Amino acid sequence: MTRPCRSALYIPAANARAMEKARDLPADAIIFDLEDAVAPAEKEAARALLEAALKADYGRRLKILRINALETEWGQGDAALATRLPVDAVLLPKVGGPADLDALAGLVEAPFWAMIETPAGVLNAAAIAAHPRLEGMVMGTNDLAKELGARFRPDRLPMIAALGACLLAARAEGRVILDGVYNAFRDEEGLRAEAEQGRDMGFDGKTLIHPSQLSVANAVFAPTEAELDLARRQIAAFEAAEAEGRGVAVLDGRIVENLHVAAARRSLARAKAIEEAGF
Repeated sequence: MTRPCRSALYIPAANARAMEKARDLPADAIIFDLEDAVAPAEKEAARALLEAALKADYGRRLKILRINALETEWGQGDAALATRLPVDAVLLPKVGGPADLDALAGLVEAPFWAMIETPAGVLNAAAIAAHPRLEGMVMGTNDLAKELGARFRPDRLPMIAALGACLLAARAEGRVILDGVYNAFRDEEGLRAEAEQGRDMGFDGKTLIHPSQLSVANAVFAPTEAELDLARRQIAAFEAAEAEGRGVAVLDGRIVENLHVAAARRSLARAKAIEEAGF
């Protein structure tokens, strides 16, 4: 991952004011949504609004366009629009297998992201993650819960197997993967708990439905000062051990090996990328 993806905010493409305000929001990524957030009667107008909005500068924010599924009456038109827009990636909903991405490959040149929100998508996550045009995956936990018949639990126990399978697939191929949304946007404590769970599992960041959720996601998915201090000391201790001809160091009573140093360097690189983002 060359840039942070702590927070990815869905913005309805039918809402010109929201797209304008997004240019100043502390979001690592903006997902301009032509799918669920836009009513059928507004689909055509939303395309025109989005095309106008993307003439403006969104800074270092990753610009992702979520189109409608290709088999819908709007999918082909959305894909055609994507070829004209300065977006960083196209997010395809309800990806069930690599064939869905193959169908998109002939229509757009931008990199792909895949929404994993069906049982088929979870079961085929490894093949989806291996697609050569894919850069990232997004968990669509609301649709997935509906498909599974799962009940809501704060610990997300019914979803853990699916989340873990997709995380493994993404990591095996070096893809970015974002956790699903937290629906109760006024519940900051609940959002923080779920974001921390996703962070601890290994997700790169969280998708969000409201600007008020940005500060929590940005804080949770960023290395803490204590973590950065430990990372620097681990690197220093290991380099000192290497200089003495040893392959293992001891710091604070714990072994430090190559794998710990690699993780430490990733944390420092992540912190630098966040600093460069400016928020």
